[in-house]
Amino acid sequence: MGIGMNAGVVLEGVTKAFGPVTVIPELDLSVAEGEFVVLVGPSGCGKSTTLRMIAGLEKVTKGSISIAGRDVTWERPKARDIAMVFQSYALYPHMNVAENMSFALRLAGTPKAEIADRVQRSAEMLELTPYLERKPRDLSGGQRQRVAMGRAVVRDAYCFLFDEPLSNLDAKLRASMRTELALLHQKLGRTMIYVTHDQIEAMTMADRIVIMRDGLIQQVGTPKEVYNDPVNTFVATFIGSPSMTLLDAELSEENGALSAAGQGFKLPLPDRLRERASAAGARQISVGLRPEHFAGDAIDDNFAPIDLAVKVAEYIGSSQFLAAEVGGKAITAAVEVGPEANLLSDGKYFFDTRRIYLFDRESGNAL
Repeated sequence: MGIGMNAGVVLEGVTKAFGPVTVIPELDLSVAEGEFVVLVGPSGCGKSTTLRMIAGLEKVTKGSISIAGRDVTWERPKARDIAMVFQSYALYPHMNVAENMSFALRLAGTPKAEIADRVQRSAEMLELTPYLERKPRDLSGGQRQRVAMGRAVVRDAYCFLFDEPLSNLDAKLRASMRTELALLHQKLGRTMIYVTHDQIEAMTMADRIVIMRDGLIQQVGTPKEVYNDPVNTFVATFIGSPSMTLLDAELSEENGALSAAGQGFKLPLPDRLRERASAAGARQISVGLRPEHFAGDAIDDNFAPIDLAVKVAEYIGSSQFLAAEVGGKAITAAVEVGPEANLLSDGKYFFDTRRIYLFDRESGNAL
């Protein structure tokens, strides 16, 4: 296959309208060859529609899509060199695992010896070899999902598309399947585009994350970038579990030192934010505090006190989640404690001021 300059998957000015309603206004996205990119966002944000346009299952209203340097905007799905795994496994109940995996190859008239070889290799990769003679009804949910992935893997496509493939599995199985998918990407080295509403899936698997809202891309970056440098309050509160708390505040200056002060708290700003805050000139701000950056004690001079009125303390072994209030506003804190610690209650806690986020209250954009 000749790979052009725009290898990978490239969307340029892609718009999608259903009748008079435009669900994706204009989308530009470039996925490098061999990259694992995850599209994430709340229900209805346009991520599945974007994936279906890449697959050719939805027509583009405007714009172009290229795969491996070839314009496929108006190509049929089977001409795009893609393989897709859906949320529903859609396995044929009357066929065994080997027959399910090889169905598309048999339809395409692939020689029997090649089919047997591809099925065997894919089954080994996905640890399905002992189940090749079984029917779907005799498999667990996780095994069925692996068969659905195996059916895609045997196709040996240039690009793999996944539409919320793990959402039907329980939490424990989802975690192990995330690992399997990451390993599958390492083994195949193919371009993979994955859609989910689960930010944990996005953070754990992606090379880069594309965060969408109302058909628009909010931010594209590595998991570390979108967590550490969210561009706005939407990304900041969407990425991270439990979510970041946003508190209304104003910038106050005392003896040349800038602080963010609000009802019930006053937090000195770290060096990285002082210049930004001064330059922005925004007095009305939102302060972002992630739960995991609280502590029960002041570990060093970077930790500033904050009084929390604790409503509920949840003990989870190594730490406690606190549903609390500061100045009457709900806030979440995750505080590390020993296994024998009593449930935490109202009092003085400490926040690592190096991890403060500031946003313009009106626009929601990061300072």
